[in-house]
Amino acid sequence: MRTFHYRWEWQLRSSPDALWPLVTDTNRFNRDVGVPHLERVADPWPSGGPTTAKSAGRRRLRLVRFGIPIEWEEEPFEWVRPSRFGVMRRYVTGPVATMRVLVDLAPSGDGGSTLTYQVWAEPRNALGLLAIPVQVGALSARHFKRTLRRYDQLAQTPRATIATTTRVRFAPGGRERLATLAAGMITDGADSSLVSRLTATIEHDDDFAVSAFRPYALADRWHASRRMVLELCLRATRAGVLELRWKLLCPLCRGAADGLTTLADVHTTAHCESCHIDFTANFDRSVELTFRPSTAIRELDQFQFCVGGPQITPHIVAQQLLASGEHRTLTIPLECGRYRVRTAGQPGGQLLSAGATGLGRIVLRADANGWPEGEPAISLKPELALENGTATDQLFILERMAWTDQAATAAEVTALQVFRDLFATEALRPGEELSVGSVAIVFTDLKSSTQLYREIGDAVAFGRVLSHFDVVKGCIADEGGAVVKTIGDAVMAVFTRPAPALRAMARAQASLAAPPNGVLPLSLKVGIHYGPSIAVTQNDRLDYFGSTINVAARLEGQSSGGDVIVSDAVCRDPEVTAWLADQANELTVEPMEVSLKGFERERFALWRIRGHSRTKLI
Repeated sequence: MRTFHYRWEWQLRSSPDALWPLVTDTNRFNRDVGVPHLERVADPWPSGGPTTAKSAGRRRLRLVRFGIPIEWEEEPFEWVRPSRFGVMRRYVTGPVATMRVLVDLAPSGDGGSTLTYQVWAEPRNALGLLAIPVQVGALSARHFKRTLRRYDQLAQTPRATIATTTRVRFAPGGRERLATLAAGMITDGADSSLVSRLTATIEHDDDFAVSAFRPYALADRWHASRRMVLELCLRATRAGVLELRWKLLCPLCRGAADGLTTLADVHTTAHCESCHIDFTANFDRSVELTFRPSTAIRELDQFQFCVGGPQITPHIVAQQLLASGEHRTLTIPLECGRYRVRTAGQPGGQLLSAGATGLGRIVLRADANGWPEGEPAISLKPELALENGTATDQLFILERMAWTDQAATAAEVTALQVFRDLFATEALRPGEELSVGSVAIVFTDLKSSTQLYREIGDAVAFGRVLSHFDVVKGCIADEGGAVVKTIGDAVMAVFTRPAPALRAMARAQASLAAPPNGVLPLSLKVGIHYGPSIAVTQNDRLDYFGSTINVAARLEGQSSGGDVIVSDAVCRDPEVTAWLADQANELTVEPMEVSLKGFERERFALWRIRGHSRTKLI
């Protein structure tokens, strides 16, 4: 039968870069133009079916329209950011045989864009001959125009999310409950302006925006402190306004492989259904904390309207499906940084470094020999010649290697004092061990505490020791760290970076050495080390394990009180180096080399940081 071809063109005021994240969010776009929600077909290719379908990124999907079940095989979306994307669907049931969509975004002379939307549709039967002109040629055309015009308006405003096109559904009494709980948060000391913004988000943003929102993305949108917004969301969860979810992120597509309500549900190994791979979970990359409104406040639809658009994997700059033996050349604008070209059906990939100087053209070939070694330098607008030298279809993927910094990872969240105070029982399943990447571990102890008890009596000394814990914990919390545990008079704390750990300990020592009148001064011994660690559960609490912890515990023993002993890894950290340079007139930094108990075969380069005054370290 004849193939229908429709082509629409709109002049929009926003640039292609501004429109791209809105137009390519095909899950939201399909909902907004009236496409019914869909579902994946489980195990669509049984034994004897297409052997390369999964490796080439194809999916089997189904929806119901006007009571007619429609099922199709969808090829992976293809795109080149920020100028073009499209998809091909081959229908198994329903009145349509095939449908291809292609969208082009080109800059116009006035700073806006020319958006061209094309559809090719082939009917399967007489019903398709009637349905395509009505549904695609008339109804969809109106919906496309209305939706794209609205997206154009949104792209020119500072809002980063799309306002809902449907009525927000509150739970019975939910709106009143939200107002009451928000007022209680303000009474308890939460920032009233941030609480107001959070309640407005819950009241007005659409289901996609609030079903798994990132606190750091909210903070950037509000031009607010990331840590303050994260702490606000944690307090809102404890108050009953929000619910938290731990997302397991696939290292390839970086999509959420799973959503969990507690850390106890996190396992060392996880599986991504989209990429068909098993991967090892870790706190610093693959476990992310997100939030959504409490079900007692707002009801959310969890339907999907598209599963493969470009905005689902925004780190992928280009994606192209090549048949066996096919060649294709793309010209792609890039930002400075590292990239990787890989295919969905083969292991490994080719690393690339994009910069102001580099190759203007490079051949990237997938074949049985694997990818070449090295990391060629390419220009910021190179020609990429893709070649499929394998016997099967290959989905070529060009992706940025840098991960988004808007993810609140488990490594960061669990090193926050507010989290440990509010969610003390959040811990891993006993026996699970997950990497947290590199963290700064602090150990402190009071100097001559035994003598203190003898000189001023047990009751007075015990009170002073307890008050010292409050001082140390407060300084740690102010710098974004967390107390892991106390052991006698000692404290173990964790920070995601060395510089905040050093600043916190400097303030704690200064405060304890020069207390208010009538309060006995104390001398605090401190050791700090920075390195990789493992998260474990001990005594029903989240703890840390590994050689980094063992070294940090021994550094405190090298302190004489009023000084901080840091490892070479801490002292060489760029942020620490800059901080020490700024404080050069007040601090002395002395190198030392020692052996540590349990590490007798090694000599450790350490640094003693001390203030010129015994009562002032900063």
